[in-house]
Formats: sequence, structure tokens, C-alpha cells
Amino acid sequence: MNKEITTTKIAIFRKREIRKTIYNNEWWFVVVDVVAALTDSVQPDGYIKDMRRRDPELSKGWGQIATPLSVKTPGGIQKLNCANTEGIFRIIQSIPSPKAEPFKRWLARVGYERIQEIENPELATKRTRALYKAKGYSDEWIEKRMRGIAIREELTDQWQKRGIKEQKEYEILTAEISKATFDMTPSAYKKHKGLKRENLRDHMTDLELIFSMLGEASTKEIAVNKDAQGFVENKQAAFEGGAVAGNARNELERKSGKKVISRKNYKKLPQDKNLLR
Repeated sequence: MNKEITTTKIAIFRKREIRKTIYNNEWWFVVVDVVAALTDSVQPDGYIKDMRRRDPELSKGWGQIATPLSVKTPGGIQKLNCANTEGIFRIIQSIPSPKAEPFKRWLARVGYERIQEIENPELATKRTRALYKAKGYSDEWIEKRMRGIAIREELTDQWQKRGIKEQKEYEILTAEISKATFDMTPSAYKKHKGLKRENLRDHMTDLELIFSMLGEASTKEIAVNKDAQGFVENKQAAFEGGAVAGNARNELERKSGKKVISRKNYKKLPQDKNLLR
């Protein structure tokens, strides 16, 4: 059975971001990102069309090479053409670029790391920690972020068990928790922080992460204890779980006299090591 995990991650090749997602237990890379990284084209979609015209064999087999998978974009989850390592190698053959050979080596390393992570899941966690550390995040922030990731996975596992199947349903439930917790949907929150493609939670302060965790942990507890089944019941659980965190946030803001929701982000963190508080 094909299994698609819609959590999009970012890989870096020579300062270029390449989105990737797990499908059938291997990494699949967003084709347009790969082409942009190899060609420096400002219109990679157009480059792909021209490339397929130049290479009839590539165009003929495109349906077997490129598979539409769910990927996070600034406008939400969208289906984008992705290819696995073998498919990317075939695409590279049609791109005259001095970056091709270094990219092949990079791709092989990333693929090998995925095999290691399947055999030892703890490696994925260690690599994520190391990546955040390299970006300049504090150990305290990293601990909260990693715990938040674990809580999120526990919640989505419960949603799956309780009949939530469609990606759109996951998005709506997530937005329901966010609205009840922060009075904003994730997309509105990103605008509030001046973010576009970036991961919202990678730009949250310690307190914002804590209340995100509380909202999702509360939602999971309510869904389990009430045995919520299907979209409607889980949406109600999401609202109630988010409200637990929202009420706690409002109480803290009232007593501390300071807003939890912040416009600050970590975009300049590599240059400025003064971490957000």
C-alpha cells in the first residue's frame, strides 16, 4: 500500500532550499526546486517545459518519473510534481549544469541518510536537533520544538485512527486548534510574523510553542476520552482542546500584562545569535 506522509521537510543544496516528502518509505523531491537549484532559473516551470520539448524520451516517460504529492506551500498544502532519487537522476541527464555531479553526490547522501533513519528512527530526531543547533537555536528552544513535534505526531496518529483521511480535513482541524488557541489561523499567523514559505513553528517563541503544544495535547486527550469519531466530532474536540490553551494564554496575558503572540521571527538568526525570548 502506498503511504504518503505530508510533512514537508527542507533539504539544503548550496544554500538552495529543496522541499522533500516521504512516499513509499523514501524521499521524494520537488522537481521544480531541483531544477531551480541546478539552473538558477527564475522560472523553473518554464525551464521544465523547454527541457521536455528538447528531450522527447524524458517527456514520454514523465508520468512515471514525476508524481504529484502533497507539499506545503505558502498557500497551504498543494500537489506538486515530485520524483525519487532515480527519477531525479533521469531529470539531471537533461540539464547541462556544472552543478550536476555535486548534486548527484548530495542526492546519494540524502538517500542513504533516509535508509539509516528507517533502520534507526532515533537518527532522524538527532539530525533534526543538530540542524536546529546549527541554525543557532538555544538548547531550551530546541527541547520545546522537539517535544512539540512529538505531540503533533501523537495527535495526527489519533486523527488517522479516528477516521480523518483527507489532507484538507487535517488542515481544517489544525486551523481550528490555532484559532481557539491564538485567535488566528496558521496562515494568518504566518502573515502576522512576516513569513512566507517558512515553517511557522520554527519561528515561534518559547511561550508560543508551549501554548501550541497545550492546544494539541488537550485536543488529543479530549478526542481519546470522548472517543471522537469522524470529522465533525474531531472538529469539536479540536475547538475544545484549542480553547483550553486559549483560556490559559488569556489568563497569562492578563496576569503578566504581556502578549504571548509575537511578531518576532527567527529569519535573521544565522546572522544574529540573539535568540528570541
